[in-house]
Amino acid sequence: MFSKCDRLGFWKSCVTILMVGTACHPDILAQPEPLSDPLPNILLLYADDLGYGDVACYNPSRGLIPTPHIDRLAREGMRWTDAHASSAVCSPSRYTLLTGRYHWRTRLQSGIVGLWGKPVIAPHRRTLASLAKSKNYRTQCIGKWHLGWEWPIPEEHLTFMRHSHTKDVALKAGHVRIWEEIFTQRIGSGPTERGFDHYFGTDVPNWPPYCFIENDHTLGIPTQWLEPLMLERNQASKQGPAIKGWQLEPILPTLTAKCEAFLKDTSSHEAPFFLYVSLTAPHTPLAVNDAWKGKSHLGPYADLVMETDAAIGRILQALDDSGEAANTWVIFTSDNGCAPYVDVASMESHGHHPSGPLRGYKSDAWEGGHRVPCIMRWPGVIPPSSISRSLVHQADLMATTAEVLGIPLRADEGVDSYSMLALMKGEGPSARKHAVSCSIRGIPSIRDGKWKLILDAGSGGWSKGDSNHPVQLYNLENDLGEQHNLAPLFPDRVDHMSAMWEEVIDRGRSTPGVEQANDVEVDRHLR
Repeated sequence: MFSKCDRLGFWKSCVTILMVGTACHPDILAQPEPLSDPLPNILLLYADDLGYGDVACYNPSRGLIPTPHIDRLAREGMRWTDAHASSAVCSPSRYTLLTGRYHWRTRLQSGIVGLWGKPVIAPHRRTLASLAKSKNYRTQCIGKWHLGWEWPIPEEHLTFMRHSHTKDVALKAGHVRIWEEIFTQRIGSGPTERGFDHYFGTDVPNWPPYCFIENDHTLGIPTQWLEPLMLERNQASKQGPAIKGWQLEPILPTLTAKCEAFLKDTSSHEAPFFLYVSLTAPHTPLAVNDAWKGKSHLGPYADLVMETDAAIGRILQALDDSGEAANTWVIFTSDNGCAPYVDVASMESHGHHPSGPLRGYKSDAWEGGHRVPCIMRWPGVIPPSSISRSLVHQADLMATTAEVLGIPLRADEGVDSYSMLALMKGEGPSARKHAVSCSIRGIPSIRDGKWKLILDAGSGGWSKGDSNHPVQLYNLENDLGEQHNLAPLFPDRVDHMSAMWEEVIDRGRSTPGVEQANDVEVDRHLR
């Protein structure tokens, strides 16, 4: 006779064999039940460059920027204190958020998608939007995309799309004709080919083209270079084609109004919605509108944080007015930490610390680069005024959404995603024990419970400061500020976590399941 443990092991083996054998045929598996009937709306609010300490409820002792609307979400829902983006910069975090797969499994080993860059999400890759769409959701993306497009720009015309001098912006013969030829064409492989029914945004607000894009066409044809004054003082950062009269200040209000209009229209539709609001702020351009200039007494960045919070307040009010708030899962988070170049030193000298108790900023492998605010609200499911200290990752939204909607993920989907649903309901423990987040140079920061390993002597990004050891090991339970490198004292721990990193790469996934292939040969950064 089998013992109870033997029988349990036997049946686990049977289930594993069944799942492996049917991985390519998910319809053979029993369909899980959705969490609720009717299915919830999903509102995903994704801030850009908002630091962990820029939200008041995360930084009561070292923060001076009021964020009443984000704080309200925390009172009405759950605040996560150990939540992480996949990277300390933009595009890679967005890739992982939407796919549940670490960005470094793709060609995006470091940096971001460049100007006029190719799409990083493969056509076959299921996203949060296409997941929702399979349950007949209306799916909308409003705001920043920055995951690449198939721009209809012939190689020989790329020189007409860039300008290396910001002051001399005289048009040369043929510029406008070539721009018209390009921007009257469809722009392929954008959001509407990655699961979204509709898109409206600016792609990257501080990069060209300086115009709005709707679905797969620009709204208007650029006819001039951006005005040079708009490339100064943390405004736009790359010269390029612009439509006549383009201004930076209206971007955030326009996107907010589009969100309000979408939510106002929900009553005319039976289907639930998935609205991905990819905010352009408080990232540069620090184009603060008059009503918010000087409000923070800390400078333009802090003013823009306040304006961003107000925009979120308007969106939440529109949700309330729609009558759908009670059945809407609201998620708020940021793609990475605060950028140090927005005069962080001045803010800190006045008492506001954008990274709160954390070390580092945007670009860094230190916590300030990728530990981000994360708040969720779902009345009746998520307990109000609750706090979770469990390790979670933006990759986890894929598996969580799948469980909420009752959708079985295929073997190649959500390969780095763990469902957060039990944690959201106040039940535990977390299924996630380890995680990876990278610096702008691709330097991995590897978590294993309370331990964190950085495979570099420094920040991996823009911040200065090197250790006297080629790698860094921190016990975040005792040293959240990452001041005491324990790597020389615990070489076995370093070896163990390095081996874990190798395994996560080699298996093509960090979750249980059938091994998958990475898109490229992954840079391991092992010394």
